[in-house]
Amino acid sequence: MTDFTQLGLTEKLVTRLTEAGLTTPTPIQEQAIPYALEGRDIMGLAQTGTGKTAAFGLPMAQRMLARSRKAAPKSAQGLVLAPTRELAKQIRDNLMDYVSGAHLRVGLVVGGQSINAQAQRMMRGVHILVATPGRLLDLMDRGAVTLEATEFLVLDEADQMLDMGFIHDLRKIARALPEKRQTLLFSATMPKLMEEIAGAFLDDPVKVQVSPPGKAVDKIDQSIHFVTQPHKRELLIELLDAHREELALVFARTKHGAEKLKKSLEAAGYAAGSIHGNKSQGQRDRALKAFREGELKVLVATDVAARGIDIPDVRHVYNFDLPNVPDNYVHRIGRTARAGADGRAVAFCAPDEAGALRDIQRVMKLDIPVASGTPWPGVEPAGRKGRGKPQGGRPGESKPSNRRRRRRPQRKQKAA
Repeated sequence: MTDFTQLGLTEKLVTRLTEAGLTTPTPIQEQAIPYALEGRDIMGLAQTGTGKTAAFGLPMAQRMLARSRKAAPKSAQGLVLAPTRELAKQIRDNLMDYVSGAHLRVGLVVGGQSINAQAQRMMRGVHILVATPGRLLDLMDRGAVTLEATEFLVLDEADQMLDMGFIHDLRKIARALPEKRQTLLFSATMPKLMEEIAGAFLDDPVKVQVSPPGKAVDKIDQSIHFVTQPHKRELLIELLDAHREELALVFARTKHGAEKLKKSLEAAGYAAGSIHGNKSQGQRDRALKAFREGELKVLVATDVAARGIDIPDVRHVYNFDLPNVPDNYVHRIGRTARAGADGRAVAFCAPDEAGALRDIQRVMKLDIPVASGTPWPGVEPAGRKGRGKPQGGRPGESKPSNRRRRRRPQRKQKAA
């Protein structure tokens, strides 16, 4: 069995990993770390929850530790870009664990926090800077951060950065970086625009891939319920009741919808919280901390959390609303079955979400088993799990006899 020492990591780093409970490399770590230690550029394709942070963080830390260079003012020797504040903070925390006791300083600059305080902290410089693209550019425009001495660059979850419209920010950052550097790009999917990003950032990269794009974690038990929008809340509470002591993450499509659902669950007696774009960074951090520590059993979120939550104890992910972007379904359900654990992913599909479900199944190249309800027209999942329930109805309702009756179109809400 391969261990971290065999990958070329130093004894000090391996000891630190062992103390953190990491003894066996994941497939992406096993493939990427040796190339990264050689200084090669890497294009890594791996779904969320596969250990990418260690795959890029450990070799970068080891090479910096070997040189023992001081951090220059306002600069960063290594830069890690992430699409969301939650993911950036998670990466920063993991990196700090890896280099605990060493001289390396790890910084974090993200939106939702005081830019003046961040500029002040950058006066000393850091060895590794973890940042979201927008806030990094704000600090660069102020002259508070320079990338002239950056020798290591990591783009984590690069496909989501494209989905979130960061393409222009990434181009600006690329122009500010030295041509001579090592770049590691990690993505769960490979959209066409990624080729442009790879061409702008990578030099003769080696490609490592541990799972096909769009493939969900094998240990996730997936199912889908066909239910009308008004009956989703009732069904969600019914399913949550069966696992009250286990952590559940619920995804809603909009900020307003997430907050409304959170309040509804609180009224039903659940210890629930929410994170979305209308929450301050402090509120989001507190909600995640309470969820991680088990004070909250249910966390309702928009796609801001689809790739920014690494909580091993999450056993259930509910897609209360299906995502508009098919790949986001894979990232959402990747919040469970972390670190080799088992998990369940349950999706609700209303009539106007049939197209979204069809796109999701096409990306994943599989049909999600049906747990209840009758598939809406145009959706033909392969199997059924458990006893079916009437089409679009609440548990125990009889099937409507008037098939020609029109359903009132639901009002579309502004996306989060």
